[in-house]
Amino acid sequence: MNRIANAISQRLSLRPPQKTSLDILAEIADLLPLDKDQDVSAALEAIKQQFPESGIEDFERDFPSLCFALATGVGKTRLMGAFISYLSQAKGIRHFFVLAPNLTIYNKLIGDFTPGNPKYVFQGIAEFAQNPPEIITGDNYESGRGIRGVTLFGSDVVHINIFNISKINSEVRGGSAPRIKRLSEYIGQSYFDYLSDLNDLVLMMDESHRYRATAGINAINELKPILGLELTATPQKESPSGPVPFKNIIYRYPLSAAMQDGFVKEPAVATRENFNASNYTQEQLERLKLEDGVRVHEDTKVQLEVYARQNEQPIVKPFMLVVAQDTTHADALEKVIRDESFFDGRYENRVITVHSNQRGEERDDTIERLLQVESTQEPTEIVIHVNKLKEGWDVNNLYTIVPLRAAKAEILVHQTIGRGLRLPYGKRTGVAAVDRLTIVAHDKFQEIIDEANNPNSIIRTGVVIGRDIPDERRETVVVNPVFVTRVTSSDAIAAEQELLFESPAERQVAQATLEVIRRFEKLPRSANLRAEEVQEQIIQQVSAVCAPAQAQFEGIAEKADVADIVAKTIDTFIENSIDIPRIIVVPKGEVSCGFNPFTLDISGIRPQPVARDILIHHLQSNERMSLISGDGVIHEERSEDYLVRALMDYDDISYDDHSDLLYDLASQMVTHLQSYLKDEEELSNVLQYHQRSLAEFIHTQMQSHYWEKAVGYEANVSKGFETLRSNSFAALAGQDIKPFRAPVDDRLYMRGMLFGGFRRCLYPTQKFDNDTERRFAIVLEDCREELKWFKPARGQFRIDYKDGHLYEPDFVVETEGEKLIVETKRASELEDMDVRAKTDAACLWCHYATQHESEHGGKPWKYVLIPHDAVGASATLSHLVGQYQTTDAVVTID
Repeated sequence: MNRIANAISQRLSLRPPQKTSLDILAEIADLLPLDKDQDVSAALEAIKQQFPESGIEDFERDFPSLCFALATGVGKTRLMGAFISYLSQAKGIRHFFVLAPNLTIYNKLIGDFTPGNPKYVFQGIAEFAQNPPEIITGDNYESGRGIRGVTLFGSDVVHINIFNISKINSEVRGGSAPRIKRLSEYIGQSYFDYLSDLNDLVLMMDESHRYRATAGINAINELKPILGLELTATPQKESPSGPVPFKNIIYRYPLSAAMQDGFVKEPAVATRENFNASNYTQEQLERLKLEDGVRVHEDTKVQLEVYARQNEQPIVKPFMLVVAQDTTHADALEKVIRDESFFDGRYENRVITVHSNQRGEERDDTIERLLQVESTQEPTEIVIHVNKLKEGWDVNNLYTIVPLRAAKAEILVHQTIGRGLRLPYGKRTGVAAVDRLTIVAHDKFQEIIDEANNPNSIIRTGVVIGRDIPDERRETVVVNPVFVTRVTSSDAIAAEQELLFESPAERQVAQATLEVIRRFEKLPRSANLRAEEVQEQIIQQVSAVCAPAQAQFEGIAEKADVADIVAKTIDTFIENSIDIPRIIVVPKGEVSCGFNPFTLDISGIRPQPVARDILIHHLQSNERMSLISGDGVIHEERSEDYLVRALMDYDDISYDDHSDLLYDLASQMVTHLQSYLKDEEELSNVLQYHQRSLAEFIHTQMQSHYWEKAVGYEANVSKGFETLRSNSFAALAGQDIKPFRAPVDDRLYMRGMLFGGFRRCLYPTQKFDNDTERRFAIVLEDCREELKWFKPARGQFRIDYKDGHLYEPDFVVETEGEKLIVETKRASELEDMDVRAKTDAACLWCHYATQHESEHGGKPWKYVLIPHDAVGASATLSHLVGQYQTTDAVVTID
C-alpha cells in the first residue's frame, strides 16, 4: 500500500471509489517515467499489462491520458484535489492544468480550489494549509502571476491553472488566435507556449466527454502534458451511429455501484394505482403529473424537515424539476402552475422557468434564483427546464422530477435524474423519503419498471401516489413535552390543566430554568436536581440568563421568587419525565480477536499471466523482497507462500494466531488458479505479479468473518438523564387531533394521523406506526397502577444493535416499581434476525441501566417484546410484562 496515497485518503476522507482511483494513479505514477520524451506506445503497453481488467485500448491523445469514469455524486472534484496532492507530494510535480467544459463548471472549480470555500478540495492537507497552491485562471493569467509565483513564493509552490476550454480552442474576431496564444510581455512568449514548454505539466479534464471534438483534441494535444487525467460520469462520445465508449478508461465506478454503496439517492418512479393513460387527454395527463409531482414534493418537504429536527441537522428545502418539450411549452406550464386553480395559487411566486429565449434582466434574475435554489431563504420550489440540466449545476436538494417530454424509458431515466442524485447530508439516512429521488411518470411507469428488471438499470423501486404517498398535503407538526407546556404556556386550555405560572416574567424564568437543566444531565438522576446545592447553582445560572430582562420582573423579589420558580419548574420537570441514562458499553480487560474459517468466493476472478519484463518491473518496485533467482524474479518454495507473505503485512492479521487459516485460504486461491492456468510457470507468474491484489481480495472477504471477544464489558454512563426534546411529526395538513380510543377506519394512512386525549403520556400528542401501538396505548392509559409513558423520538436511546445501526424502541414506560422498554411486533417477525439482534442489544442496555439505577436509588429496567395479537381489549400491562418480559437474550456480562 502506498504510504503517501493512504495518508491523503485519510486526510481527505475519500470514499472507497475515490481511494481506489488514487491508488491506481499512484501505481501509474510509479509505472510511467512521466516526462515529455516518454514512449507513448510503450506506456500504453505497460498500463495494459498492469491493469488488464480495465480493458484499456488506447490513450486517444498524443500523450498518456487515462479516464476515471465515476458516477455523478461520488465526488470527482474532490478526487482532483487528491490527485494533485499526491503528485505534488510523491513526485514533486508543481504544474497542473484543470480544464472546464463550460463557464458554469469553470466558476465552480475556481470556488472549489479557493481556500475558505465550504467545498475546498484541499481541506485536511497540511502541506497546502501552510503553502497553498497558486490559482491561475482564464481571467487573471495575463497578469503574469503564474510566472511570478516561482520567484515570489519559492520554487515549491504548486500552480493550478483553471481554464474554460473555449479560452484555448476558440478563434476571436478577425480569425486571430485566442488571447492565451498571443505574445505576453511578462514571459517573452504566449502563456500557452509557456505551459506547453513545462516539463511537469499534468492535465486534468473535468467532464472529459466534452473534449472529444476535433478542435478540443487538437488544442489539448498542443499543451504537451506529461499525463492526462480525465473524469466523467459519461465515458462515451456521440456519433451519428450512436454513442461510442471511450477507449482509455482505467477505472469504472458506474451509477449502479454508487447506488448499491449508498453514495447517491435511490431513484424511484411514481404513478397512480390502476392508472390508464388512455383515459386522459394529453393536457389532462400533464396536469395530473404536475399535481402529483407537487404531492410528492410536499410530502418530501415535510419528511426532510422532520428528519432534520429529529436529528439536529440543517433543514433541507427540496425543489421539483419539470422537463418541458420546448420554450413555448415551458411558458405554458409556468402559467398553469401560477394560476389560482393550481393548489390555490400557492406556487405563484415559487416557480421559475429556465430556457435559452430569456434575455437581459429576466435571464439574470432567473439564473440568480437557480444558483440559490439550495438556500432555505430562496422561495423557488419548482424549476421548469426545456433541456436536461447541464453539467456543473450540482445541487443536493432536487427530489422530484416530472418529465413532460416524450422519450424512451432508458433515455428518460438517464437524462433526467443525473442532476438529482446528490445526497444533502453526504450519506443515506435510512429514511426512504430523504434518500429517494422520485420521477413522476404515470404513462411510462410500466416501461420504466420493465427497464428496472435489467440488472444494469439504476431504477430499483416504484412508488404509488395514493398508496405510498398520500394525495393530501402534509405538514410538519412540532409537539413539546408536557412539562414544557405546563411551565411556559399562557393558555390553560393548551396546557390542559391549571397554569403553573401566571405572569410573563415568571414564565420567562421557568423557560430559562428548563434551558439550564440541560447543563446538569451528567447528574446520576433527575431527582438530584432537588438537592440544595444543585438548586443553588441552577438559581445562579438562571439569574444570569435572565439578567438582561430584569426590568420586566415587576413585582418579583429577585432572589426569593426566582428560587421558588426554579423549584416548581424542577418538580414539574421530574414528575413529567422518565430518566433515560446515556450508556456506552465498552469492552474491559484483554480483548481477543480473530477470523473464523470460511470458504472463499472466488468464482468471478481469473487473473492472467503477464510478460516477464513487466513482471520483473513490478517485483522490483515491491518493498519486500524474498529469494531471487538469476532471472530477477522472486521465487517461493510453496505457492501458498506468495499470498501468506502478503497477508502478513495487514495490521489486523497475526501470523502466529492465524497461520492455519492463512494457509487454508491461500490454498483455496491456488487451487482455483490451477483450475484454469496451464502449468506451474503460469501459476508462479500470476502469484508473483498479482500478489498484492489477490491478498487484498482475500483480506476483504476475511472482514466478514472477523470476531472479537472481551473478558467482560463495562458501561460508561455519560449522562444520568436526558431532557425530553420536542417531537417533530409529518402529518396530514389541517387534520384534527384524533381521540386515541377511537377505532381507525383507514389504517393505510395511520402514520399521517395524530392522536391525543392522553392522561399519562409525557407528550400531549403522539403518532402511531400501526394500530397495535394505538391499542397498547389504551392498555397503558387504563392501567390501575400509576405510570407514565411516551414514544421515544429518534436518537433518544443510544442502543447499537448492528454495525452502528441504532435501535429505536416503540414505548418507554415507568411504573411505581420499574422502567420498561416495550416493543410491539407482528407475531410472525419475532424470530427475525434483526428483531433478535435488537432484543439482545436492548437486554444488554437494560442490564447496565439497572446497574446504574441500583447504585443511585433508582428502578430496574426490563425489556418486553410483545406479539401484536396479544394486545387485545382485555389485556393488562402486568399480564403482558409477566408473559413477554424477555430474559433469554444473549447477554455476555462479566
